[in-house]
Amino acid sequence: MMAIGLTGGLASGKTTVAGLFQECGAFVIHADQLARSVVAPGKIAWKEIVKTFGSRVLQADRTLDRIALADMVFQHPRKLAALNRIVHPRVAREQVRQTNVIARQHPHAVIIYDAALLIEARAHERMDRIIVVTANQSIQLQRARQRDGLTKKEALGRIRGQLPLRTKRRFADYILNGTLPVTRLRPQVRQLYREFLQEAATMPQRPRKPRHV
Repeated sequence: MMAIGLTGGLASGKTTVAGLFQECGAFVIHADQLARSVVAPGKIAWKEIVKTFGSRVLQADRTLDRIALADMVFQHPRKLAALNRIVHPRVAREQVRQTNVIARQHPHAVIIYDAALLIEARAHERMDRIIVVTANQSIQLQRARQRDGLTKKEALGRIRGQLPLRTKRRFADYILNGTLPVTRLRPQVRQLYREFLQEAATMPQRPRKPRHV
């Protein structure tokens, strides 16, 4: 089994790349989906978030208002750090649990962990390879505004709440250009998947454990 960390900046194209790996047959775990599950109403992380940030981050159905919470933390590094301390350890444990379940059932699987904050959360330390998907900031802003309905200020705040892409590139084993059309990205992803699949067949199997959480 190989665990591949897939990361990039806001609206850089990493989710598109994750989908292309899934087309090839890779198993994909999305950090954003894990984060949503660990902060579901009534869970410990949910309670800690409400205690820390107040009931104004809740919607009428008691689920987290992710937009309100993002507006609150992305302009304030200390608040963002507090939120990350609540969420990241629980996401890490769930990612490791899902990875181990897949590995037991499919010993030679290629598992893609799609995580915008892969490096910030130190999850890269338990990956076998790291892929960074890049895009210039003007493209990021354009995509974020079109896709998520963010203002330029909101999008910039979220970009600045992550490590700069130039820093993430230093951790990369592979760099993909997320501004390329899918027709050009697909063959690059297929080639990488073939390489990972061959290597996964020869790697010793071992259970993963979350570290530094």
